[in-house]
Amino acid sequence: MEKFAAIWQRAAERKGGDEGLTALLPQANDQLASMTDAQMLSAMSSQIFKSGFVWRIVDNKWPAFEQAFWGFEPTKLLMMSPEQIDKRASDTALIRHAKKINSIFDNAQMILNIGYEQGSFVQWLADWDSRDIVGLWQQLKKQGNRLGGNTGPYFLRAIGKDTFLLTTDIVAYLKAHHILDAAPTSKKGMQQAQDAFNQWQDESGMTMAQISRVIACSVGDNRL
Repeated sequence: MEKFAAIWQRAAERKGGDEGLTALLPQANDQLASMTDAQMLSAMSSQIFKSGFVWRIVDNKWPAFEQAFWGFEPTKLLMMSPEQIDKRASDTALIRHAKKINSIFDNAQMILNIGYEQGSFVQWLADWDSRDIVGLWQQLKKQGNRLGGNTGPYFLRAIGKDTFLLTTDIVAYLKAHHILDAAPTSKKGMQQAQDAFNQWQDESGMTMAQISRVIACSVGDNRL
């Protein structure tokens, strides 16, 4: 497996040297521990609606979602009647996608269930070891609705949980260097990726998010 120092050097050459590459790295985000369940559900739902859609449109419509779904407070949402839910699924101020709208309620229940079992959904996420971040991806997919693929990881990145991403460029790198010999969405493939990122973290001391960005910058059509 390629040493992280070699990956860094190649990425730096493409991004204006060490200083230029360092400027592109995501910085630590400590907002997670102070977030509420409502903020979690809003961020999660926003990412679900962004999947396969234009992110800018989702961002522009999100204030209307916040109003229509009572600030994404899970307990309040689960008291909504079927008629209220149907009304929102046909509301032109929102994005009319019934399955994604239904996922809001399923994920509200997930947040409450995990909070009941673990004491706090937010703390459960915060305490999860990023050296097994793929395990958290799998739990979100299993217990939630529409959180598979890259949706769960992008949600985690949005709330400040340290995670790498399996983007097209990163998957291409892992395959080209024979790190992946299974589908990146399979348990085996995800574990192979996790093992590689853990090794690079041991070598570099960087966060998973930073390592992910460096690898992405080292490959593909993204030169200055």
